[in-house]
Amino acid sequence: MKANCKKEKKGISGLFGKTSTYGIYIAFILIFIVLAIANPTFISGRNIINILKQGSINSVVAIGAAFVLISGGLDLSIGSVVAFAGVSSAIFGLPGEYPLIVPILIAIGAGAVCGLFNGVIVALGHVPAFIATLGTMTAVRGLALIVTDAKPVFGLSEEYIFLGSGKIFDIPVLIIVMAVVLILALIVLEKTRFGRRIYAIGGNENAAYVSGVNIVNIKVLVYVLAGALSGFAGLLFAGRIQSGTPVMAEGLELDAIAAAVIGGVSTTGGIGKAYGAVIGALLLGMVKNGLDLIGVSTYIQQVVMGSIIILSVYFDVSSKRRKV
Repeated sequence: MKANCKKEKKGISGLFGKTSTYGIYIAFILIFIVLAIANPTFISGRNIINILKQGSINSVVAIGAAFVLISGGLDLSIGSVVAFAGVSSAIFGLPGEYPLIVPILIAIGAGAVCGLFNGVIVALGHVPAFIATLGTMTAVRGLALIVTDAKPVFGLSEEYIFLGSGKIFDIPVLIIVMAVVLILALIVLEKTRFGRRIYAIGGNENAAYVSGVNIVNIKVLVYVLAGALSGFAGLLFAGRIQSGTPVMAEGLELDAIAAAVIGGVSTTGGIGKAYGAVIGALLLGMVKNGLDLIGVSTYIQQVVMGSIIILSVYFDVSSKRRKV
C-alpha cells in the first residue's frame, strides 16, 4: 500500500515537474492560437515579423536580466542604462562626424560602466541588489537627462539608424541581432566555466565559495555583462526610433525581468536558460500585439500583463517548494 502511495506521489510530482518545464511552450502555443482565432490578421507574415521586431530589443535586455537572476541577483537599472547608453551613443552618431564603431563602443562601454558600478556595490559593498540597482536606476536616468539637457538627439546617421530599422536580405537587423546575442549567451552559459560558475553561485553561494569560486569576481562580471547588453540595446532602441531620447525605455526593466521569469528563470537563482528569456520576451510582445489588434484597452492590457507575471512567479515558487 505504501509503495503504491509513493508511486502515485512520484507520478503526480513528475506531472507537475513536466508542466513546470514545458509550461511556457504550452502557454505560448495556446495564446498564439487564441489570438489567431480572435483576429486572423495576427498570423499574417507582416504581423509576425512585427512581433519579432518588437520583442527583439526586450529579448536582448531580458538575456542580460537572466544572467543576473541566475546568479541570484537583480537589476532594476536596465531601462535607465538603455536610455543613458542610447543618448550617449546618439551624440556620437551624427552624420559625418564619427565612424559607426564609435557610437557602438560608446553604447556598450556606457552600459558596462553602469554594470560595473552595480556589481561593485552589490558584490563588494554587500548592498542588497534591489536597493543598489534601484539607486542606479534613478541616478543613471538623471545622467541621461543631464547629458542631453533633457532634449532628444535627432539627425542620426543612416548607418546608425540602419542598426535599428534596416534589413539584411529582407530580414530586419533587429531580428538578426537578437538571434546572434541569443547564440552567444547560450554558449557562455552552457559551454564555459564562467557560465557554470554563474549557476553555482545562484544555486548555492556558500557551496560555490567552498569549491573555490571567486564569488566577487563572477558577480561583478555578471552585472558588467548585463550592463553591456543594456547599453547595446540602447543603441538599437535609438536606431529604431531614429533619435536618442532620455526618457526612452521607461519601465523596460520590468518587462525584461518579467520576460526572464516567464521564460523559466528562477527569481531565487541557479535555474534558467537564455532562450527562455527570449521566449518570455516574445510571449509578452505577442500578447501586447494581439490585444492591440483585438481592440483591448491599455488599462485592461496592464491587468493581463500583471496577471501573467504573478502567475509565472507563483509557479516558480511552487516548483521550488515541491522540490524541497
